[in-house]
Amino acid sequence: MAGRGTPATALLVRRGIRHRVHSYTHDDRETGYGPEAARAMGQDPDRVFKTLVAVVDGAMTVGIVPVSAQLDLKALAAAVGGKRAAMAEIADAERTTGYVAGGISPLGQRKRLPTVLDASAAGFGTIYCSGGRRGLEIELAPDDLVSLTGAAVATIALY
Repeated sequence: MAGRGTPATALLVRRGIRHRVHSYTHDDRETGYGPEAARAMGQDPDRVFKTLVAVVDGAMTVGIVPVSAQLDLKALAAAVGGKRAAMAEIADAERTTGYVAGGISPLGQRKRLPTVLDASAAGFGTIYCSGGRRGLEIELAPDDLVSLTGAAVATIALY
């Protein structure tokens, strides 16, 4: 399984984006996917980002925040010009993105969704995000993530 590509990794290769793929053995008993990834890779949880799907004024929207933080739904809504936001149902997020919860990548989603990256990402030369399945992380420059997803950058993390 570790050698199999994903739509996220395929997109990076196709676009010629400099990146590194990191894999680790996911523990099926683990439900804190982001903190598990940071621990498994020995990385600062502020540098490992989780991809969360919310519904803003009826539209599926992606928020990307450090695993050490929570998503500020009000800030996410404001960042995309909306008023109201709530977390998406897991089944809806999986169906819309084409990825399984805990492995939702901001890259290579089935349908391109409005996306917001937390501004803290700019403080790192590279960040980590899901590679499209549990146990697979992609390391890339924040600017490349913004470019590939069309993301807005705003403070959307709550610590």
